[in-house]
Amino acid sequence: MTELVFVAALGYAAIVALAYAFQDRLAWFSGPPPAVDPGAVGLTFEDAAITTTDGLTLHGWFLPGGPEAVLISHGNAGTVAERIGPAAAFVAMGRSVLLYDYSGYGLSQGRPSEEGTYLDAEAAFDWLVARGFAPAAITLYGESLGGAVSVELARRRQPARLIVESTFTSLPDIGVHAYPWLPVRLMSRIGYDSLAKAPGLDLPVLILHSPEDELVPIAHARRLHDVLGGDRRLMETGGGHNDGGFLQRPEWRAAVARFLEGAP
Repeated sequence: MTELVFVAALGYAAIVALAYAFQDRLAWFSGPPPAVDPGAVGLTFEDAAITTTDGLTLHGWFLPGGPEAVLISHGNAGTVAERIGPAAAFVAMGRSVLLYDYSGYGLSQGRPSEEGTYLDAEAAFDWLVARGFAPAAITLYGESLGGAVSVELARRRQPARLIVESTFTSLPDIGVHAYPWLPVRLMSRIGYDSLAKAPGLDLPVLILHSPEDELVPIAHARRLHDVLGGDRRLMETGGGHNDGGFLQRPEWRAAVARFLEGAP
């Protein structure tokens, strides 16, 4: 019995060590260079070369659509190619859009890291400002992990408003939900702690989340909503984590458009 306990403990320790060593691979699933572009759905676009403060060049797409802009920070998997849908929706709402890939994703240089994604987002925001968009004319939209990136960017810059969809309170909170048998909080090197940052935000925030989300329970959205101050809204959508969110129904798109216009 003692030997069995020892072997089991050794096996568990090995699993914990592997999870600790390879947690980067659990956090970021970078996709290959995009196989399609916005032109495939009839959208006008141009490639954007975005330089970060740590000397990397990121790849992005700029879609002209109006005097105000939406900066899209995508989730932890794939590339900008899978986010053409929301970009098209925002262009239809009369907004220009900048899509960009994090370091190590698609055609972007480098490797992803938590601080690296924050620097990537800063560089994308600054690219829009250099293009002529005032910070007060830029809305941040972050999906899943991109929501955490956008929350941090809202602290570092002064955008007009923030939209987060299917996002989480923190990455360790997600880890506890996904791996309850691991000491996630003790071993985590990656935070993305939006719950701690949200109370300090001073801008209108729209939280979009589905009660059917199988990866990020809607309790995360409700906790974020509860700690935010000022103009904050929580709108429930539908479907699974990767089923399209607000794009699924015209009334959800209309609600997002009203938020962009500053309507109640």
